Amino acid sequence: MIFSNEKLFSDLSYLIEQSRQQVAMQANSTLTILFWQVGKRINDDILQNQRAEYGKQIVSTVSAHLETSYGRNFAEKNVRRMMQFAEIYSDLQIVVTLSRQLTWSHFLVLIPLKSVEAQQFYAQLAISETFGVRELRKQITNKAFERTEIVNLQSSQNENFPINTFKDPYLLDFLGLQNEYLEKNIETAILHELEKFILELGKGFAFVERQKRIIIDREDFYLDLLFYHRSLKRLVAIELKLGKFQAKYKGQMELYLKWLNKNERQEGEEMPIGLILCAESSKEQVELLEMHKDGIMVAEYWTELPPKKELERKLHLALIEVKERFECKKLL
Repeated sequence: MIFSNEKLFSDLSYLIEQSRQQVAMQANSTLTILFWQVGKRINDDILQNQRAEYGKQIVSTVSAHLETSYGRNFAEKNVRRMMQFAEIYSDLQIVVTLSRQLTWSHFLVLIPLKSVEAQQFYAQLAISETFGVRELRKQITNKAFERTEIVNLQSSQNENFPINTFKDPYLLDFLGLQNEYLEKNIETAILHELEKFILELGKGFAFVERQKRIIIDREDFYLDLLFYHRSLKRLVAIELKLGKFQAKYKGQMELYLKWLNKNERQEGEEMPIGLILCAESSKEQVELLEMHKDGIMVAEYWTELPPKKELERKLHLALIEVKERFECKKLL
């Protein structure tokens, strides 16, 4: 009898939990569709009026009223996301279908993606693998879509491996296919462009080494570019990172600089300095680091080094050029 009661309780618990999940999914779907409808309605109103100034005014005014009546979900920045959502996902039926399996938070991660193909890829990936928002962001940061594109291109050149056979491009190691990943290819191509750019400036730079091997605690590291600057009389280490600047990049560069100072600095030379170049689709960033923390010295270095704005501009142009090559299916 006790066993029977336990079985009954287990069955009922399962039914309750299942119903809770269905209610939550239904509520999320309803909310997502609502946000789409809000964005679509405002977009249509602005389009019909055909005045840019009206568009700015109406979004600010309407969102303020909605936020007062219905809460922070309708703050101006969120309303603008709804408008963008309705513009990108113009077919309501697609939104209805996706909203049954993806949350509004998932869509907020998908909206900024530049291509429809990438949005579709990550949406289906999140659905098929039941990814939460954090894991979805990780997949985007790791460029799962771009890496899969390379796999498909390489697979199309090999009859033994049909397109989309492998979900993880890193399996290429075991399949005898070309082991070239997008991140490395882009880094190599951009660094090549920047190397030429720096040398063409002719401002005292002398090329020393590419992919400089650094051994720390029996572990191998590779510095992207190493130059010597004759006027500054010091080594200049350059690292390229794809994506936003992260604090760990600074620590890594400082480790490299200490190693260079100990093992590569010659008599009469000053302590090395480092450049961290970060390239992403919306912004390019250049950070200058040196061994001693002196803001005045940093400013003086920029009079000898390529101007920061010029480096950022060149980084931006190189990123665009390289990505266009990849889009044309020309692997570097």
